[in-house]
Amino acid sequence: MQHTQTQVKTLRTRAVRFIVFLGIISLFADMTYEAARSINGPYLEILGASATVVGVFSGLGELIGYGLRLFSGYISDRSHRYWLIMFVGYGVNVLSVPLLAWTGHWQWAVLLILAERAGKAIRNPTRDAMLSYASSVTGHGWGFGLHELMDQIGATIGPLLVSAVLWWKSDQYTAAYLTLFIPAVLALVMLVLARIAFPRPQELEIKVVSLHEHTRFAPGFWLYTAAAMCLAAGYADYPLIAYHFKQLHLMTDAWIPVLYALAMLTEGLTSLWLGRLFDRWGIPVLMGVVVLSTAFPALVFLLPMPWLVLGVLCWGLGMGAQSAILKAVVAHLIPRQRRATAFGLFDTLFGFAWFAGSSLMGYLYDHSIGGLVAFSMVMQLITLLLLFMYVKKHPWIRVHR
Repeated sequence: MQHTQTQVKTLRTRAVRFIVFLGIISLFADMTYEAARSINGPYLEILGASATVVGVFSGLGELIGYGLRLFSGYISDRSHRYWLIMFVGYGVNVLSVPLLAWTGHWQWAVLLILAERAGKAIRNPTRDAMLSYASSVTGHGWGFGLHELMDQIGATIGPLLVSAVLWWKSDQYTAAYLTLFIPAVLALVMLVLARIAFPRPQELEIKVVSLHEHTRFAPGFWLYTAAAMCLAAGYADYPLIAYHFKQLHLMTDAWIPVLYALAMLTEGLTSLWLGRLFDRWGIPVLMGVVVLSTAFPALVFLLPMPWLVLGVLCWGLGMGAQSAILKAVVAHLIPRQRRATAFGLFDTLFGFAWFAGSSLMGYLYDHSIGGLVAFSMVMQLITLLLLFMYVKKHPWIRVHR
């Protein structure tokens, strides 16, 4: 079906509005759970958890957060109950966080942390599929990048909010977690308004003729997924980085979420720019960022101030590329009718790799920090090699559709 210029312009306006709606929801949601992630490591340390426990459960959280997406994506594609899945996912995701205020043992705390990740797993494939429909008319890189920018505004404000509470309340983590009820409720209110304004988001997508529009995944999907898995395995999670700062007394508790906010700000500010570059140049943009982010493990785990601040910035830059580009590539490789399933499959494999790598890095931290740094850097170099192989074999992704 061909669309007139007026129809395309109207669709684009509605698509941008929908992306902004999803961005505002993510802004408040990220204020909630990213604020918690910035202090979960030190909080678990206070409750008596070891670095291995932090590494294993951070990785397990990511495994659940990504692994369940295979099932939730499949259910979304089969049922088309997009908004119901979104409500269930966001409800579990954001409401688990403030409940951490009442945990007195690390075992209860990690259960709620895992529940928060499970909620994210339930809603993410559906949200990404909905976002891909809207971004088909704006450019996938730009659309995912704009959403990520708004997402990271929340991820920046949230850690700063709990940092202020920790300063004000003299390291009272209970007060910090309770404060997060406010953005959690606002996220759910915005979700209700989005449901009213856009009851059928799949109608925002412009149907185009594509060499890859069939029932199977496009050539190169598995090679690209393998590269993403290597990147996930070697990318240290912030709870372990924060645990390191706390363990070695490199800064006060209140400063740890400030650094996380700095990383999230870096991720947000670079995501829209990186998304636009991806729409023009493709995979080589991701490769360039991986080169820069490879330095972060050595900067964060081996060097003192101010080098570790630079390391956190490199970490945030890498996260920006993952958020804005990784899934934009997947949107190019997946037929429309299987998109939520494919996002779920990609996320599941990504999560398994993250869990394995995070668990190993937690163990390595307790026994050899140098080994942790070496493992992280080698896995990112392997990522570069696989991405290079992908670009050589499938150069079509370089051209914006």
